[in-house]
Amino acid sequence: MKKASSVPENDDGGFHRLNPDEIHRVFELLSAGNPAPETELESTNAYTLLVAVVLSAQMTDKGVNRATGPLFERVSTPAQMLELGEDGLKEYIKSVNLYPTKARHIIAMSRMLEDNFGGTVPGDRASLESLPGVGRKTANVVLNVVFGEAAMPVDTHLLRLAPRLGLSSAATPRGVEDDLMRIIPAAWIRHAHHWLLLHGRYVCVARKPKCAECVLSVLCPRNGL
Repeated sequence: MKKASSVPENDDGGFHRLNPDEIHRVFELLSAGNPAPETELESTNAYTLLVAVVLSAQMTDKGVNRATGPLFERVSTPAQMLELGEDGLKEYIKSVNLYPTKARHIIAMSRMLEDNFGGTVPGDRASLESLPGVGRKTANVVLNVVFGEAAMPVDTHLLRLAPRLGLSSAATPRGVEDDLMRIIPAAWIRHAHHWLLLHGRYVCVARKPKCAECVLSVLCPRNGL
């Protein structure tokens, strides 16, 4: 294992930023094993994906899917969610962290979708972020997955991987998002979030990175440190 002192330093106080050719190679390698990555949140349409993403805060995708499987058999539109009601929704999502707050947000969100957007999920950031319970990360997921936009949702995996892989030295989700949107080549930006997320979820895990299995090991500035 390398010592920390062997990590090349630059103006970011020890952070080693990959150069453009190396960044291109990162996504070339990640894409080779998964050319068209997809979200692991299960949904039936744009609305149910939005609901799933709202529920996913401080939750694993698997945990959300266990709750939404039965829910989405009954509910697939904002009108159906309003008919179910807040108490009815809570019965389906009791296993989800912060479920009372999330249920309240989802009902209010569904009401606004019905009243202001004709029951459809809007495709622009300002409208999405006007919905109760929808912040920048949730809007980015919807814009990316549903509408195919080059958006960069930054979750805990990306916030951790960005400095480890030499992609960003920023300490905030917005800072990492801005860095990644600036440095990732256009050819890779559409799926970049999912490649990084899945890599962090299954290979470059937080406590014990699986460096021996990592396709990026030859490029990683810290090589698992």
